[in-house]
This record gives sequence, C-alpha cells and structure tokens, in this order.
Amino acid sequence: MRKRVLYAAVAALLPPCYAHAQSSVTLYGTLDEGLNYTSNARGHSAWAMVSGDTGESSFGFKGNEDLGGGLAAIFTLESGFNLNSGALNEGGRLFGRQAFVGLQSSSWGTLTLGRQYDATVDLWSPFTAAGSSIGDLAAHPFDNDNADQDFRFNNAVKYVSPTFQGFQAEGSYGFSNATNFADNRAYSAALGYSIGPFSAALAYMRIGNGNLNTTGAVGGDGVFTAARQQNINAGIKWTFSDSANVALAYSHVDVYQPTGNAYAPDIGSVAWSSWKFDNVEINGQYYFDPQIYVAGAYTYTHGDLKDTLGGTSPNWHQVSLMFGYLLSKRTQVYVQGAYQHTNGKTGTDLDSAHIVGAADLSSSGNQTVVRLGISHRF
Repeated sequence: MRKRVLYAAVAALLPPCYAHAQSSVTLYGTLDEGLNYTSNARGHSAWAMVSGDTGESSFGFKGNEDLGGGLAAIFTLESGFNLNSGALNEGGRLFGRQAFVGLQSSSWGTLTLGRQYDATVDLWSPFTAAGSSIGDLAAHPFDNDNADQDFRFNNAVKYVSPTFQGFQAEGSYGFSNATNFADNRAYSAALGYSIGPFSAALAYMRIGNGNLNTTGAVGGDGVFTAARQQNINAGIKWTFSDSANVALAYSHVDVYQPTGNAYAPDIGSVAWSSWKFDNVEINGQYYFDPQIYVAGAYTYTHGDLKDTLGGTSPNWHQVSLMFGYLLSKRTQVYVQGAYQHTNGKTGTDLDSAHIVGAADLSSSGNQTVVRLGISHRF
C-alpha cells in the first residue's frame, strides 16, 4: 500500500506523457567562409573575407511531434549570422531566416505559420545555380527574382500539398498587418513535377508596396522598394545517374513605380514608371568522381527601364564557375569565379556591373569576383 502511494505521488510530479506521442528536435546549420577578390569596387580592386556564399552561415532547430494518425506538429527556428563578426544577419533578427510552426499530415499536406520562404524559393529557386550549387556569385543582377533568397515572407501562411503522381503544389500568403490590407502584402504559388531524372516547376509571386510597411510581408528585406512587383518563373532539370545535372531557368520580373534598389543606391532623380527584367539561365554540375565536381552557369538578362522621359534597355551577361572538392559528406573546399558585363546608359548605379558577393558596385560595366572558400554543414 505504501509503495502504491509513493508511485502515485511521483507520477503526480511528472509532466503528462502519451504513449503515441514521440518528439524530436534537430540542431543543424552551415558554416561558410572564404576570401573574395573583386576586380573593380568603385574603381578599386578589393580583398575581403566574406561569410556566407554557397550558403549563408546559419544554424537552426527543427522540431517534430508525432500526434498520431499520420499527423505531426512541426516547427523551425533558423538564424543567419556573419561568421567573421558573429553579428546576426537579416536586419538583426534572432531567427531571421525562418521562424514558423504548423501541422504536417501524410495525407493532407503541410500548413505552417510565421516567417517563411515563399513558394517560388521552395520550388523554383533550386533550378538556378544561385539557389542550388553556386550561391551568391551566380545570382541574377540585383537578385531581381529572389533566386538567391534575399527576402522571406513575414506574417505568412503556407500550404504544401502531398506529392501526387509526381506533382506537388504550394501556396503562401504574407499579411500586411496594416489597416490597409494591401499595404505590403505578398502572395505566391508554385507547381512542381518530378518523374525519374526529369523535374520542372512553374511559379508566381506578387508583392504590394514592398519595403514601405516595415511590419508587412516584406518588411524592409526586399531588393526593390516599389508600388508593386510580380515574378513569373519556370524551370526544367535533368539529373543523371551519377548526380550530374543540367538545368534551364527563366524568370520575368515587373517592378512598378520603383523608388529604391538595395544593390544600386543611386537610381537618379527621375520618376521611374517601371523596371522589367527577363533572366534566362543555363546551369549544370559534373562530377569527376563522388568527391570532385565542377559547376557552371551562364545568365542573360534583358532589362526594360522606363521613366517619364523615355527609357532604356540594358543587357547583362554573367558567367559563373565553381570547382569543389568534398573532404567528407559535410565539408568541402572550393574555388569560385564570376564575370559580369552590362551596357546600361542611365547615368546611375543601374549601369554598374555588380555581382552579388562583390565588395561594391563596379565603376564600369565590367566586374570579376574570385573566391576561395570552405563550407561545413552539421
């Protein structure tokens, strides 16, 4: 009798548990560091140690609790930081890369709420070299289509469907959190398809008053400050048996009534009516053996920049190459290089070549960046 009373007392002090509930929390991250050489940074060559290139230096936590019946509660908290200084990225946010919670069902899909990547990043960006193999040095001019993941959606609800006969759909909506419902709201949708070695994706994104309402969906993170922006994206990819692959990615970007560009501070004093960009990229990876590979990409970008006085149609050409050696499944050393040429004639920073990852804008239409780096994933 005394033993029964003792057991009951101990059980009362312990938190409740359920036989069917199993929980797990995983710590993961990426450490990417390297030395960059920029041929022309506002008229000067520059050497700089740069954190985060093939992937942003980051750490995160993923949690999963089995609720039974194929249903699970999930969460992700992910922080980006500068490995050189220890400072947080994404405007100093503690979990600036991702911060969301939701439910996952094997039959009905996944519903999550919080700060998240949108559907175009999840399903289309992997078809680009910036979003898959090379990183910053393969980003399109100004990262105009967000393939290099410059921003996420705040206040976002996202749904990802189960895969059915190779198809998967995704949609995301970021609330403005303002009395004006459309003031810096954003939404996107994408459809992916995969069968054997072939995969493809279509995606669409729209942002209203990006960056203007700091509590909104794109709260100061976006590349463009504008009345509205829309992206239309498509990609196809073929993966060979040894993991070598070749992909073709296309994006069309409309930016209406733009007043700011994060990569080109001086946009002149004219009233711009629109900036439009068409990006066509071919990229691929080839493995000499499981430890040694080369990746490359070429992007042609055509711009249509209109103002009250007329307009101009610049072009950008960019070639990016990467040679990687895998020391293990988690650690690699690599060498990268990128060259960009543009022929803009606006008299502003929009004419300057600027490879994402360079020390600064070029003082001309040409720029080269070379990087020697190491990355470790855990």
